[in-house]
Amino acid sequence: MKIDFGSIPARLGKALQRVFGSANQRALASFDPMVKAVNDLADWAKGLSADQFKSTVAELKQKVQAGQASLDDCLPRMFALTREAATRTLGIRHFDVQLIGGAVLHQGKIAEMATGEGKTLVATLPAALNAIAGKGVYVVTVNDYLAKRDRDWMAPVYEYLGLTVGAIQSSMPPQARHPQYACDITYGTNNEFGFDYLRDNMKWRAEEQVQKSLNFAIVDEVDSILIDEARTPLIISGETEGTTERFLHADRIARQLKETEHFEIKLKEHQCLLNEAGIERAEKLVGVDSFYANPAYMEWPHLLETALRAHHVYHKDKHYVVAAKKDQDGKQSEPEVIIVDEFTGRLMPGRRWSDGLHQAVEAKEGLPPREENRTLATITLQNYFRMFGKLAGMTGTAMTEAAEFARIYELDVVAIPSNRPLTRKDINDQVYLDENSKLDAILVEIQQEHARGRPILLGTTSIAKSEMIAERLQKAGIPHNVLNAKQHEREAEIIMQAGRKGTVTVATNMAGRGTDIVLGGKPEPLWRAELQRRGWTEDHPEATALLAEIKQRCDAERQEILQLGGLYVVGTERHEARRIDNQLRGRCGRQGDPGQTKFFLSLDDDLMRIFARDWVRAMMERMGLKPGEVIDSPMLSRGIGKAQKKVEARNFDMRKHLIEYDEVMDKQRKFVYGQRQDALESKGLRGKALGMFEEVLDPVIERHAADKDQPVDHEAIRKWLLHKCGAEIDLAGLEQVEREKIFDWVMERVDRLHDARAQHYGADWDGVVRFLLLETFDSKWKDHLYAMEVLRQGVNLRSYAQIDPKNEYKKEGYEKFQQLKAEIAGHVTDFLFKQEATDTIRDMNTGKFRQPPPPPRQQMRMPQTPEELQALFNQLVAAGQIPPEILDRMAKGERFQLRVTPQGLELRAAGPAPDAQAAPNAAAPAAGAGAATASSVAAVPSTAGADSAAPPQAPAEPVAPPPPPPRLAPHPRMAMRPPQPPPPPPKPVRPANAPKPGRNDVCPCGSGIKYKKCCAPAFD
Repeated sequence: MKIDFGSIPARLGKALQRVFGSANQRALASFDPMVKAVNDLADWAKGLSADQFKSTVAELKQKVQAGQASLDDCLPRMFALTREAATRTLGIRHFDVQLIGGAVLHQGKIAEMATGEGKTLVATLPAALNAIAGKGVYVVTVNDYLAKRDRDWMAPVYEYLGLTVGAIQSSMPPQARHPQYACDITYGTNNEFGFDYLRDNMKWRAEEQVQKSLNFAIVDEVDSILIDEARTPLIISGETEGTTERFLHADRIARQLKETEHFEIKLKEHQCLLNEAGIERAEKLVGVDSFYANPAYMEWPHLLETALRAHHVYHKDKHYVVAAKKDQDGKQSEPEVIIVDEFTGRLMPGRRWSDGLHQAVEAKEGLPPREENRTLATITLQNYFRMFGKLAGMTGTAMTEAAEFARIYELDVVAIPSNRPLTRKDINDQVYLDENSKLDAILVEIQQEHARGRPILLGTTSIAKSEMIAERLQKAGIPHNVLNAKQHEREAEIIMQAGRKGTVTVATNMAGRGTDIVLGGKPEPLWRAELQRRGWTEDHPEATALLAEIKQRCDAERQEILQLGGLYVVGTERHEARRIDNQLRGRCGRQGDPGQTKFFLSLDDDLMRIFARDWVRAMMERMGLKPGEVIDSPMLSRGIGKAQKKVEARNFDMRKHLIEYDEVMDKQRKFVYGQRQDALESKGLRGKALGMFEEVLDPVIERHAADKDQPVDHEAIRKWLLHKCGAEIDLAGLEQVEREKIFDWVMERVDRLHDARAQHYGADWDGVVRFLLLETFDSKWKDHLYAMEVLRQGVNLRSYAQIDPKNEYKKEGYEKFQQLKAEIAGHVTDFLFKQEATDTIRDMNTGKFRQPPPPPRQQMRMPQTPEELQALFNQLVAAGQIPPEILDRMAKGERFQLRVTPQGLELRAAGPAPDAQAAPNAAAPAAGAGAATASSVAAVPSTAGADSAAPPQAPAEPVAPPPPPPRLAPHPRMAMRPPQPPPPPPKPVRPANAPKPGRNDVCPCGSGIKYKKCCAPAFD
């Protein structure tokens, strides 16, 4: 007998599990005492009046916030109160398994609950319990509709308990978010919570911030948010100056390159790689000898490969759509490229691919590319949610990703049993040779089941495939609804009625997550639609009777559908992740209802084409598989499952890779945002200012006084301190200080100088320091983000030198962060200890301190006689203010006039002298209308002094009209100035309490020009 020793551990594990139960079973058993305690309090809760409910919750809140009781102590009573409140307000009572789900969430774990088990209702239990701590509770959903729907649906429960509840919407202005965040419980999307965190850390006033503390978050559809969307960081960016012509040029060239001849497509890596022939061809098309000989052309290979990716890897209506968004007025904007989430099928407006890919796709679609943006703030969803004091989640599919949840988020997964046993049937995968055979088989299957009246849900992996199948259904005359990202607004409406008799719904992976498919349809939406059609209101006399009639009709439909086998879910292909397939299967079989699922696959599907070997198709054909024939094999299904596991492992590595890199930035972000928050709240401003001076002083002392073999360079230290602090710092006796005591001696005087400055500025000093710190943190952090982004893009190339890129990134990231801290300290100390610089900051911050205008310069009396004019002319010659060419012409006998005009001094040509041999310095006066004139008839050397000029003499004849005269440069010693234009009106002052605008916004002071050109501080 042959013994398989390798199987012994697995067999032993199964035997132990039968004896002791699985870890999940043991975890569920630990909640039995809690469920019994809540059930024992049910009669107590029923006996309370509405006012007693509120007073009881207020009493529990007071005890918890005073530290007299813990949340665990209050759990049985709060759960009993919440369950009774839901029964009274919604007519829904929590099941015992829902109590277990609520307790799992309260413990900071993930509750896996099947579709239709009431996760929205379960969230009320831990939300209400944790709300009494007074630190806020966030309930996170996947879109705005669900956030508002869940808040409106559950608000009566919370309000009955005396708690407040709000909801954040993406269209909300900043001022409308404050009251929502001030509620005990706030619903919102993951993106809005993350972006509000980033925006809070860019605010200039603490009272403008909305998220006061990150206490407790309950994440609905936790797998979608913390796994599917975790690979894309949240980024707030601003536009940079640059040209997008290069993207259009690259697109034109990419269209002329041929696959295999010039480039290779790698679908697994989502890349297109140029080969040698492709590079040579591209160089000719660009018109350069080589991309690598001149640094100006070195970005071209990357631009071209990105353009090729846009054409051959990223497809319209699968990876993105081109759509026009509606603004707040309902007007259509210009069309734009909107990314489609590959896992959920939802649109992600506002998200943009990085590294030039988004611009390449825009060029491909004929849209004007937008220049790449400069990152102002960024964070990954992983690191944002890890900042919460307690994090919990709920979903229908989490067990397949339990290892990732435990490793990255330290979250355990507990599978909650369904209230009723699951009766769904999962049929083996049906595998066909090609795409057409598969689609034909799907159409035949739908026609058969639709003829019976059975509701059908078809799951697809992309918008394009959902529309392709919808087109076939239309040709076959089968009425249907299409649910994809293009019908995002109708999502809930479509999926809510997908369980009606004879309904066929074609959906992408989004499949209406968060909305149950009710067999027979949901009566209330049908009732409201009918009221609207008839023009009735809800208080119409016959409205109640109509609702009862519709309910009866839905119940009758439900019984018919149950006899037909319930909802039929058809998968048109397998997704990369098993979890997405399980989500589709979970759409049927809710609350013990019957249901059936079946997947139709082909060897042309993306998963099979990318991850199945070429020999698989050849083997199938050799085995005699022909188009139209099907393989129904559990072994093949298991093989596909193994391929999915490989893809899941690869995707996990990608997310792990992202977070390992982002951990470097996360530590730096927390430090900078923490320091900035302290400055925003004016905490420890004096210590920060002096600490920064110590940081910049230390290397100076190290450089000039640390080497004991060299004398202390007191002069260099003195010079540096005078440059930093100006002449106000007292450095008398510096040369007599011992080497080891110089640092403390200097800091003692800087300390005194700081206090003197604070006394001088009075109440404005804290505002000056706060303003300077915030501005410095913001400007330097932006530069640091850009530097880290550049480092991240280039560090992977070091792997070619057998160097670990992650270690290099951590090492150089640390060095850059030290440099950032030094730059912040240097910038702050440059401005804080100089009188003139601090005056400027105070002027910008408060508008109270204005430098007085300079006194007007005294003007010299205008020359009135020919002698005075001649003396003035001689001064100009002596000072070198007469152009050399004029002196040359004067040497040849040409005459010139010096005239005083309202515009200044003019030297005019007056014709040749009557006698070229006349006295060398002869000149003559001529009377003008209110102005004296002087003329010279002989050459005057440019080096002549004021004493060498003879008195001017009268000319023999009138002066002819001269040509346009040369304009003389002003003499440095002359106070004679032309009349000045009136001074400009004083610039309006920005109100002191106004929020700081963006650099490119119109300045709020009213000047009408950009803020950066107007009221921005000098160092901005």
